[in-house]
Amino acid sequence: MFTIGDFARLGRVSVRMLRHYDSIGLLHPASVDPHTGYRFYRAEQLRRLNRVIALKDLGLTLEQVRAILDETVDTAELRGMLRLRRSELASRLAADTARLAAVEARLRMIESEGRMTNQDVVLKQIAPVRVAELTAVAPSYQSQDIGPVIQPLYPELFRRLDAAGITPSGPAIAWYEPADDEGEAVVVHAGVSVGGGVVAVPDVTVRDLPAVGTAATIVHHGSMDDADRSVQALARWIEDNGYRPDGFAREVYLDYRQDSPEQGVTELQLAVDRA
Repeated sequence: MFTIGDFARLGRVSVRMLRHYDSIGLLHPASVDPHTGYRFYRAEQLRRLNRVIALKDLGLTLEQVRAILDETVDTAELRGMLRLRRSELASRLAADTARLAAVEARLRMIESEGRMTNQDVVLKQIAPVRVAELTAVAPSYQSQDIGPVIQPLYPELFRRLDAAGITPSGPAIAWYEPADDEGEAVVVHAGVSVGGGVVAVPDVTVRDLPAVGTAATIVHHGSMDDADRSVQALARWIEDNGYRPDGFAREVYLDYRQDSPEQGVTELQLAVDRA
């Protein structure tokens, strides 16, 4: 048998916690010396201790844990509960990570407001282009909502084009439109330029994007999570130079880096007209 100190180390818990579990009837020692009061535990009791810790980590109270264990939850059921909790925690972590990235991007944008210039904005004509595209719906226009939706679209798009024997003829192009008239949902279009001879591709939409007479453009370097900074610089240039948006916006990925987005290069295009 093991002393309470040795058992605590083996079970990776504190002695104080084991004493508390004993006092509430959750995990009694195997024996107690009647003269010294020392508690002793058997190795087989680690099995119950593991279940106590696992169930507690699921968010259950100790009273609930005791009730469950006294009803003898089998290993398969406990494994299922832990997998469910793992999935919940992973989803929460991903959401928190996305929120943190959005906050950091917004902070960088605020910190750079005084340093943003409009010297890199260029007016140009945009030629018509044929694209192959896949679409999906994002909850909103916010970067943390757009990113997880658009990122898997491009690998799948390129996979389908490759299966059809079609090689892109130009850069990837993304654009967005409201999913409906009432909510914040957004239809995300993930496209890539293809040759004019491409008419149809299995499970892929082929369409022609029209020419644009005048577009204000700016080249954004880095992850699209930081694109708001460039978008706001573009907006300020448009206002300062007497233009107004004309309802057309695209992201042209001049250097698409899926594995290292911080090295990407993207041209932001916004159709404009004189105010």
